[in-house]
Amino acid sequence: MPDILKENISSAVLTLRKGEGRTIKAGGSWIYDNEIDSIEGDFNDGNVLKVLDFDGYPMGWGFINTKSKIRVRMLTRDAGAVLDDEFLYDRVKAAWEYRKAVTDTSSCRVIFGEADFLPGLVIDKYEDVLVVESLALGIDILKERIVEILKELLEKDGIHIRGVYERSDAKVRLKEGMERRKGFIGDEFDTAVTITENGVKFNVDIVEGQKTGFFLDQKGNRKAMQDLVRRLSADREVSVLDCFTHTGSFALNAAAGGAARVEAVDVSELAIEEAKRNAGLNGLTDRMTFTVADVLDLLPKYVGEGRQYDVVILDPPAFTKSRETIKKAAKGYREINIRGLKLVKPGGYFATCSCSHFMDQQLFGEVIAQAAKAAHKKLRQIEFRTQAPDHPILWAGDEMSYYLKFIIFQVLDER
Repeated sequence: MPDILKENISSAVLTLRKGEGRTIKAGGSWIYDNEIDSIEGDFNDGNVLKVLDFDGYPMGWGFINTKSKIRVRMLTRDAGAVLDDEFLYDRVKAAWEYRKAVTDTSSCRVIFGEADFLPGLVIDKYEDVLVVESLALGIDILKERIVEILKELLEKDGIHIRGVYERSDAKVRLKEGMERRKGFIGDEFDTAVTITENGVKFNVDIVEGQKTGFFLDQKGNRKAMQDLVRRLSADREVSVLDCFTHTGSFALNAAAGGAARVEAVDVSELAIEEAKRNAGLNGLTDRMTFTVADVLDLLPKYVGEGRQYDVVILDPPAFTKSRETIKKAAKGYREINIRGLKLVKPGGYFATCSCSHFMDQQLFGEVIAQAAKAAHKKLRQIEFRTQAPDHPILWAGDEMSYYLKFIIFQVLDER
């Protein structure tokens, strides 16, 4: 078997400019194009090369891509590491062993890019199917070998993978000089997948669904809401409004928790149809209603009608994917949270989140505080949460590994 990592090592050496490389020196793994002083030796884009500081101090090894502003993605900070198939095997094994220790692995994210020291690669496991997303050229060259290793490790644990599908169709690949790609890795298979999360069943569309087919990162947050609704439902009927429901994940968890009435809202008719199917899959259709509408338009309408719910959940898409648009995003988050808060009964409960890396925890908190003031509400925080542990947050230079903020409040009238 060819050692694809070893074969991809270049003899070229990259040297940082004096005063640059602050990100990797802080623990991160990206080197930008304007931080490089020189590259000596021959290489091809996607190769692994040695990285030195301006004074010759060894910084490690990384993938080079001259077509990307992220010129180098570090593979290891160990300048003496032996880069071969065993190195790759150990990286994949460490990622899988971590998941076995921290989460239910029936469906989970097995590899999370830089946070698992495999930059640019995501692999999600949905029961007996793997879905791969490759976002960087260097890792793209290695992805099929990584999949082989992962399948081998899972087989040792008695988990047989019946198929692998690639969802490398994100626009960010174009910034790497790569084509968007989508299709089977290996033999074709029936792509219909049903998973169970927190006792709730979901159909996962790995071919046409968003990202890799399902948002696994909210698993623990959905369980927190299911538990809250279950406690509230012990002695009364509970109404829930789930906004940006997508395929019904929070709404179904609320219904499974015993909510008497759950309204699920999303702008996508296809997503709502899938949410309805998921409700049927769980025998929860009688307690749920589904609305196809733009939440940004619907919330003011509901406020005007005087509607009130025991629980309101806001799970919007990222309003910003860059620092340049953060002010506009903050305004958007503030407005939807004002409307959402006004729909909560006095003493009711409100869950809100942001999945944008650039909307950091401090700014998000400030935005929510401003929304509460504008809505004339007092907030009593119950819980602050982040993404599920199979999406680990790598401290120091997190390279966007920390992105999800999720807060549950009790909402009180001003007193």
